[in-house]
Amino acid sequence: MIDRRLHVLRTLAEHGTVTAAAVALHLTPSAVSQQLRLLSRDLGVELLRPEGRRVRLTPAAHIVLRHADTLWTQWEAAQAELARQSGALQGTLRVCGVSSALAALAGPAAARLRRAHPLVEPLIHEEESAECYRLLLADEADIALVLPGPDAPPVTDARFEQAPLMTDRQDLLVPEGHRLTRPGGIRLAEAADQPWIVKTYNNDTYPLVTAACAAAGFTPRIVHQVKKRYAVSALVAEGLGVCLLPRIVPLPPDPVTRVPLIGDPAPVRQFLTAVRRGSSDHPLIEAALEALRDTTANFGRQGLGQGRTRG
Repeated sequence: MIDRRLHVLRTLAEHGTVTAAAVALHLTPSAVSQQLRLLSRDLGVELLRPEGRRVRLTPAAHIVLRHADTLWTQWEAAQAELARQSGALQGTLRVCGVSSALAALAGPAAARLRRAHPLVEPLIHEEESAECYRLLLADEADIALVLPGPDAPPVTDARFEQAPLMTDRQDLLVPEGHRLTRPGGIRLAEAADQPWIVKTYNNDTYPLVTAACAAAGFTPRIVHQVKKRYAVSALVAEGLGVCLLPRIVPLPPDPVTRVPLIGDPAPVRQFLTAVRRGSSDHPLIEAALEALRDTTANFGRQGLGQGRTRG
């Protein structure tokens, strides 16, 4: 209902270059440039100025973006109000997020929602946090479970409503019998001399590991990078290094030990829920957010996800 070209302008403002915006929009760079030229012509103002290989948004473009954010918020609010007139809770609910949050929180919440409202059809999509924000803006997702990081929009971003959902502590994963295995826990700095195994750099986990180690006063000596957490655990079990394991993730079936990390600051992950601004009053999204909060509260009460601690 809102001019698609405004979304193209928003995406360009977020990504900085026509090429990056084209990738995010699944368009060609020439198609992005053409849409923005047409928008500029129809509005009668200059929106972009070349600046080397990049483009710079003009003051007029920032005015357009500010009003575009308001338009989208009002449109979301209108859809929410209309949905409240229909009575029964029904329809498709699209949830995206990082794998651990989907497994521990979104899955149980979706099941809870379906039991209470059989006409609701949840669709769950695993993605890294940065991609989750893009899916929200493209109206390809309704709720995202994300981890704030260097590439995430700030909580003040006018396009989103973001709220804390859960603080997830992280432990150190070591091979069985490792010298750092202590039931009372260790300080992360004690693992400074260890080789580290991490998930590859282009995901939410990598900056969390490096930030936690930096806060503990050292730079991790990263020797292995793999994509899947089960592979990380397998390498740890072989004595090839150590890694951080979130509490929300069950202990893998390998000969490994989860060692609690103590001291201040202890490494944590902060999960947020993110929705398009104005959409949280939609009855389906509101019910899903409530189911997520209930699931998270139940998770905390039962102490799930802590897995087995060997040693």
